[in-house]
Amino acid sequence: MTDTQMQPYTRLWGQLPDGTPVHLYALENEFVKVWISDYGGRLIRVQTPDRHGVWGDVLLGHEEIAPYLEQEQATYYGALIGRFGNRIAGGQFEVGGQEYRLTLNDGSNSLHGGPGGFHVMLWEAQASGDSVRLTHISPDGEEGYPGTLKVQATYQLSGPVLRLSFHAETDQATILNLTHHPFWSLTGGAGDVLGHELTVNAKCFTPVNAQAIPTGALAPVAGTPFDFRTPHLIGERINAPGQQLAFVGGYDHNFVLKGDQGSLRPAATLSDPASGRTLAVQTTEPGLQVYSGNYSDGSFVGFGGQHYERRSSVCLEPQHFPDSPNQPTFPSTVLRPGEVFESVTEYQFSAK
Repeated sequence: MTDTQMQPYTRLWGQLPDGTPVHLYALENEFVKVWISDYGGRLIRVQTPDRHGVWGDVLLGHEEIAPYLEQEQATYYGALIGRFGNRIAGGQFEVGGQEYRLTLNDGSNSLHGGPGGFHVMLWEAQASGDSVRLTHISPDGEEGYPGTLKVQATYQLSGPVLRLSFHAETDQATILNLTHHPFWSLTGGAGDVLGHELTVNAKCFTPVNAQAIPTGALAPVAGTPFDFRTPHLIGERINAPGQQLAFVGGYDHNFVLKGDQGSLRPAATLSDPASGRTLAVQTTEPGLQVYSGNYSDGSFVGFGGQHYERRSSVCLEPQHFPDSPNQPTFPSTVLRPGEVFESVTEYQFSAK
C-alpha cells in the first residue's frame, strides 16, 4: 500500500465561554484518521481499520466541545499536559535555592500543571502538509511556575504512524515535564479494556504511597502484577491483593523504560484480540505512566453514545517520573535558559 496523505482540513468546532473560537484540524490517510483541536492541543478522535478493514474509533473523545468545557470527567481526555505532567507532592519544589508553590488540584498535591495547565489553554495552531503545529507561551508565574516558557508541539501523520514532537525553551530556570494524555480503547470504548494485551518495555516501576506519590524507590517488576515485559491482559492481575494496586484502584504507575533517555525506543504495545488492532508506542522519554481508567465513572458520553465507564480505556503517557523535582535520584526535569527541551513520541497502528 502507498501512503496517500490528504491535506489538513480545518473547521470551526465551537467557542470558549468568552466567545473565542476553537477549531478542529483533520489529518488522514489510508491508515489513520485524526482530529486535533487547538483547545488543549487535544487529540479528539483517532480512527483506524480492524482486521476486516472496518474503520472504528480507538481513542475516547466527543465530537462536540461542550463536554470538554463542562464535564470534570473530560478534563484531560486527549490533551497536552504541562508544565508538569503527573503529581508534585505538596505542590512545591525548589530550583536554584528558591522554593516555589503551585496551585493544588489533587488533594494536597499539584496534578498535570494545575487547574490552569496546558490542557485548558487555547494553543496557536498552524496546519500544513501532513502536520499540525501548536504553540503556546506560558508566562512567568503561571500556576506558580517560574520563567516564561515557549512550547511547540507538532502532530505529524505519516503512513500508520502519528508522531508527537515537543520543543520548549525558558528564560528562567524552571521544571518541565510535558506529556500527552490520550485514553485508548482499540474497540472504541465498547466495554472495558481488561481484555486488551499490554507489553511494557520496563524492568522496574516507581512504587507510590497512598497519595499516589512515588516513594523514591525503583522496584523490579519481576514477580509482581507490574511485569508486562511479555504480553499480559490488563485485567489479568489488576485486582491482585497488595497496596500498590489498592492505593489507586488499579494501574496508575510510572514504569522505568529500558534504553537510553533521549533515544527513540519501544515503550509499550497494546493489542485487542477481538478487533485485531495493535498500537505500538515509541518514545524518547525515560518513563511511561500506565493508567487503567480507574476513576472514569460513565458520565462522559462520547462517540457512538458510549458511556466511558471505569476501566473502559488505558492511558499510556510517556513522560519523566512523577514528583521528580522532589526526588533527587530521579532524572532531572530542570530546564535552564539557553537549553532546549525536546522529546518525541510515536503511535503506530496496525491490524491483523
